Amino acid sequence: MATDATHGRLAVDPITDDDLLFVDDDRFAAENVAVVTGAASGIGRATAVALAANGLTVAATDVDEDGLAETVDEADRLEVDGRVEPIVADLTDDADIERIVDRAAELGTVRYLANVAGLQHIDAVEDFPMDRYDEMHDVMLRAPLYLSKLVVGRVRETDDGAGVVGNMASVHGRYVTADKVGYNVSKFGLRGLTQSIAAEGGDGLRAFSVSTGYVKTPLVTDQIPDTADQRGISVDEVIDDVMLGQSRVSELMDPVDVANLFAFGFSEHGSHLNGGDLLFDGGMTLTYE
Repeated sequence: MATDATHGRLAVDPITDDDLLFVDDDRFAAENVAVVTGAASGIGRATAVALAANGLTVAATDVDEDGLAETVDEADRLEVDGRVEPIVADLTDDADIERIVDRAAELGTVRYLANVAGLQHIDAVEDFPMDRYDEMHDVMLRAPLYLSKLVVGRVRETDDGAGVVGNMASVHGRYVTADKVGYNVSKFGLRGLTQSIAAEGGDGLRAFSVSTGYVKTPLVTDQIPDTADQRGISVDEVIDDVMLGQSRVSELMDPVDVANLFAFGFSEHGSHLNGGDLLFDGGMTLTYE
């Protein structure tokens, strides 16, 4: 069994101003809106808070109403310059997807979209349940495409056509690991979506993806104790050998570290980031011993 100290490696400290990247950008203002999916926890919550801290109005959406309320509380605790407006919605429902963007447009000018929501399921290809695959596809690939379609349409209607779509990919959008076929396919697809938007963008419309290694989110950390029990090893060994074995860093990322990448990518400082992928994986994919 892991010790309390070991489990402490999975803890996420409350966000402080010192953790956040603050960007000077005239478009980071309350009249402009960023839609953030998966905003009830993890990277989605941190991204919603980081963008609101930079002055944007954030349409924060998730199926988890209680989690969204906690995200709003987090933004209030930090006394952000912008605000977080919760929208409870199901990304497997087209009517809900349309409602998200319509509600976001009521809050201001929709210019940014962060497709963050994700699911995970572990099974070999021959055992992978197709109903679970369909759910993962709908949440992680179809919904991002439909939201992008609707948000891009709104951006095209603005006076300057300026807006950005950011997609939460993964190292699994560059290479795959076993027993994650649904996740792997979705993340590769998100990079294709990113590049498709970039190909059709121009005149201020951009798209980028973010690819990280393992981040201390519920999607990741909830798997670690089970993996430790299944393999008969400690939590430390799962982190160090299974997850970070190919990495050149010794700890998992915090969600706010990823949120800051969205803040940068959405900003004017990312003006040449179009179709590209922000790879922050601690050397996991591009180095070897």
